[in-house]
Amino acid sequence: MIFMLCGTSDARELALTLSSHGLPLVASVVTPSAAERLEAAAIRTAVGRLDQPGMISFLQEGNYSVVVDASHPFALEAHANAMAAAEALGLPYFRYERRSLHYDSHPRLICVDSYEAAARKAKQLKGSVMLTTGGKTLEIFAERLLGDPEVRLTVRLLPCLENIEKCLALGIEQRNIIGMQGPFSREMNEAMYRQYGTQVMITKESGAEGSLDEKLHAALDMGLYVILITRPDTPYCDFGSVYHAMDEIAGAVKAVLAVHE
Repeated sequence: MIFMLCGTSDARELALTLSSHGLPLVASVVTPSAAERLEAAAIRTAVGRLDQPGMISFLQEGNYSVVVDASHPFALEAHANAMAAAEALGLPYFRYERRSLHYDSHPRLICVDSYEAAARKAKQLKGSVMLTTGGKTLEIFAERLLGDPEVRLTVRLLPCLENIEKCLALGIEQRNIIGMQGPFSREMNEAMYRQYGTQVMITKESGAEGSLDEKLHAALDMGLYVILITRPDTPYCDFGSVYHAMDEIAGAVKAVLAVHE
């Protein structure tokens, strides 16, 4: 049995790929809505965040043979917990990694290596700032940008209750909250930038599957500054294997499960 961490649209595609190869799996997801989409495709799910001890217990109780990590490229805690749990139990760990996108230099493209650096740079640039990095690190930007009379902070994030409540608790006005689920086309991004008079857009290097190209190029072509948070390095060390192709990871998992049959 495969234990699979799912956190993105391409993770769902990978789950379907593994299932199509006849490989049994349980997909671990954070939200009920993510579970519904997978279960509609006949994929078994487990809902809720798991820390390292919780993941170890879950793996032991379910008698799992392999861990497949297809969580978001920026989900460092999830990666660390999955690797540590697999290593503690002596299970193979396979990571599906979206390919990174590389961009030519552009005078309005500013690359930074952390959320904190992105917030500091937006503070320097001023103007109407659209934040598209999700709700998890929202407080970093709210702390630096809210209250500055020269900054209007607009946030675009998933329209779940947790995100909306967090925005309001941090003092982000309702009129500056865009609760929408992507992916967004170039035309949709352009329309939102115009609607909110955006001058600075903050995003993460989440790969093509996250529709980064459409968001980034639309902003640059409209004359906006783009603050791009580069992908963090994941400390794989000598444990686990990384794959960029779904069929390749399916083949590796199939080989492991064949040994356990």
